[in-house]
Amino acid sequence: MTRRTAVRAVATGALATSLIGLAAQGASAAGHPAAPEAPPRASVAAAHRAAAGPETLATLARFFAHDGTLTPAQATPRVDGRTVPVYGLSPDFVRGTPGAPVAGLEFLATRAVASDGRTASVWTVRRGGSWKVVNIATGDDETRAVAAGSRLAAGGTVFHEPQINAWYVQQGDRIRPLDAEARKAVGPGGTTVAAYRERVAKAYGDKLPGSAYDRRGEAGGYGAPAAKRAAGPGEHPVAATAVASADGDVPVAAASAVAAAAALVALGLTGTTAVRRLRRR
Repeated sequence: MTRRTAVRAVATGALATSLIGLAAQGASAAGHPAAPEAPPRASVAAAHRAAAGPETLATLARFFAHDGTLTPAQATPRVDGRTVPVYGLSPDFVRGTPGAPVAGLEFLATRAVASDGRTASVWTVRRGGSWKVVNIATGDDETRAVAAGSRLAAGGTVFHEPQINAWYVQQGDRIRPLDAEARKAVGPGGTTVAAYRERVAKAYGDKLPGSAYDRRGEAGGYGAPAAKRAAGPGEHPVAATAVASADGDVPVAAASAVAAAAALVALGLTGTTAVRRLRRR
């Protein structure tokens, strides 16, 4: 496994401190959870424009240059490929809410490429009536996972279990692994939705919003501001911090992996706080 560094650029005061669960949706006729609602095309297009905007490209240039391999002028980043929705494990599914989807929308991701071929993932969420860039992460995990899931199960929902950095695709009553972490968790052949819920309920059921774990703010728990939380190894609560605006057309929850900030770095981002963390792949 390799280390993955992410830089999170969030407008000051933008992250709400209130806690929300992802809305439950009706079960399908087959008895398994319905797929989460896909974001509207207009939202995806707006998120893509935000990821490809001049301010984002300037930030990407500094991002690719921060290790000294290139200067910002040499990086000449470009947005490459389509913007994709990224879903994360749902707290309602973990707690066993009837009909709750396995995963809920967390953000939209767009792949960016530097002049030397290095890649990054630009994360956007809807806030204040428009789509904003909230994170830049090294590598292209999100878009690659979505592509892999589409090849394995066309029409399935690709989602992330950030607590162990595992990627899966759900199609009907089956959950199939997309990477080594997921194969370790559910086996190479995957598992049923019911068996997967039993596993995550055992792992995270006592760490949901409102739990004693949450109230203590342990291991990146929900009580402290995101930039001040540090997650301990193997102890990451299910995502539940609201980052969507009240008038947003897409409910978005901040991944707990993002909240697990390791250190602060400066990238010259006006009116923002940058958070640098290590993330495994």
